[in-house]
Amino acid sequence: MKIALMMVMTADGIIAKDKNQNVDWSSEADKESFTTETKKHGVVIFGETTYLAIGKPLPGRLNLVLSMNPEKYKDKEEKGLLEFYKGSPQEVIKFLEKKGFKSAVLGGGAGTNAIWLKAGLVDEVILTVEPKIFGRGLNFTEGEDLDVSLELLESKKINTNIVQLRYKVIK
Repeated sequence: MKIALMMVMTADGIIAKDKNQNVDWSSEADKESFTTETKKHGVVIFGETTYLAIGKPLPGRLNLVLSMNPEKYKDKEEKGLLEFYKGSPQEVIKFLEKKGFKSAVLGGGAGTNAIWLKAGLVDEVILTVEPKIFGRGLNFTEGEDLDVSLELLESKKINTNIVQLRYKVIK
């Protein structure tokens, strides 16, 4: 299964000022790009903290939320739209393949991104760089010690001031 990690970040590499900040600071161009990409894959994977910051499922695709206690969300689940799952990245991939998915977007957060990158299961990294500087906050891997090499596949402007970078993960 192909996994594409997709994040928006400031020019100084920050994805949020803190773990509770919504992504309401990102541009409409970023939101449109994220919507298009995640709908193309049909599923977006979030960590629990990121899902809680968003506060609702994104329509038109499966929102798979990784949680240590998925049972506490049973009343919120909607099969095919919002599902909660506990398991390793490898188990998540098997779960999604059984549902017929061939690819998925990993939509964060920082801790979830780091776990998947450490496991060597991310094939592509798509970064939208917004013209903002926060100075401090969360980077997109929560400061984990990683050594992942990337090959630039594409660099494009998605708006006057916004750049999107698409990388292949070299394995």
